[in-house]
Amino acid sequence: MGGPLDGRVLPVLVGLTGQPPKTYEVPVPDEGGGPPTVYVYRRVPAATSRRLGLVRGWRYEYDPAGKAQGGLKWPWSKPG
Repeated sequence: MGGPLDGRVLPVLVGLTGQPPKTYEVPVPDEGGGPPTVYVYRRVPAATSRRLGLVRGWRYEYDPAGKAQGGLKWPWSKPG
């Protein structure tokens, strides 16, 4: 949803648990032969069930900041 690739459907590989990745980076080649432009999309719930509030699917939304969040977040780690 949103961004320069809005309306396109791309195949996304799922992990060992059957879940799609939290962030999806799409490299788009530059016409001038320069480095490719990388668009970052984040996974958000598409819908939730009425009774239990369970996630009923995922969709990707464009992240204009384009910063990939990575690494593990341990409970004992200090922010910053």
